[in-house]
Amino acid sequence: MSQNSVLKNILSFILRFGLSAALLIWLYTKIDVPKTGEVIKNADVYYLLVAFGIFLVINFVLLLRWFIYVRGLKLRAPFGLVTRYFFIGLFGNLFLPSAIGGDIIKIYGLCKSSDEKPKVVASVLLDRLSGFASIVIVAVLAYIFAANLLDNKAILFSIIALALLSIHTAVVLFNEKVYSFYCRVFGFWPKLQKSLMQMHYDIALLKGDYKPVYQSVGLSCLNQVMLAFQFYFTAKALHVDVAIQYWLIFVPLICVAATVPSIGGLGVREFGVKTLLGLVGIEAGVAVSISLLSFIFMVLVGLIGGVVYVTSLSAGRIQYHEPNAGADPEEAGG
Repeated sequence: MSQNSVLKNILSFILRFGLSAALLIWLYTKIDVPKTGEVIKNADVYYLLVAFGIFLVINFVLLLRWFIYVRGLKLRAPFGLVTRYFFIGLFGNLFLPSAIGGDIIKIYGLCKSSDEKPKVVASVLLDRLSGFASIVIVAVLAYIFAANLLDNKAILFSIIALALLSIHTAVVLFNEKVYSFYCRVFGFWPKLQKSLMQMHYDIALLKGDYKPVYQSVGLSCLNQVMLAFQFYFTAKALHVDVAIQYWLIFVPLICVAATVPSIGGLGVREFGVKTLLGLVGIEAGVAVSISLLSFIFMVLVGLIGGVVYVTSLSAGRIQYHEPNAGADPEEAGG
């Protein structure tokens, strides 16, 4: 790795750490620390366990969603390998830019074990976009049915902007003329441009067989609903009763906020939760506590990925190609 790359990575980490730290310090000045500590101290352990259980299930749903695209694109990668890099990606999300950190690990991991690199990138990209589509779907439906509870133009405009961005992205990915127009930007790098176009052709293979898309978007919507319930029960653990309708609107927006480059979304997520819950009269310290408990859930699940990484590393499985990586998913999966 060149010196410039090292300096760039260090600067990126400092900026992400700085953003998380600055937001957390600012939030600290806005909350009643003793009162907040008392609220957390008196948390209902039963509801916390329920919330953590839901969060754990959510991650297995996300794993299944990614594998649907791996299989739909006929990418020759066994389920065990996909599972490994999925959990290692969760671990990486704690340290790398929250928007793409885990995705980079998943792409890098499978690309080391596959000669179908454009399909690997396509599977991760489609997986990410399915999640984004579900954010829009759930947010729009929740806002329509709960508009009488929350009439806020800023939230409405945010949801509309997300919907327009989602439609635009879908048009770019599935329309060859539009996609090739965007790819012209990389004309100075022919190899990359060729890889991007190959990825489009791999994505286009799903045309006429949208079953993987429907399945993954359906799972993504289920994931968003479960995440809303996870926040709902976390709030219940702190003796705060916020109607699930609000969480169905807030959680998609919180997910978008958490993608801002930071340390695992820390600080950014808390700022978003504080702002949104403030609209329904929840005290800032309690709102931040709800978000921090959710972050702890993420750390606990991410540590599973850390164990997987260390175990794989010690076994020498990451440094070389998987001997069965070319096997068909149905044959090698489990």
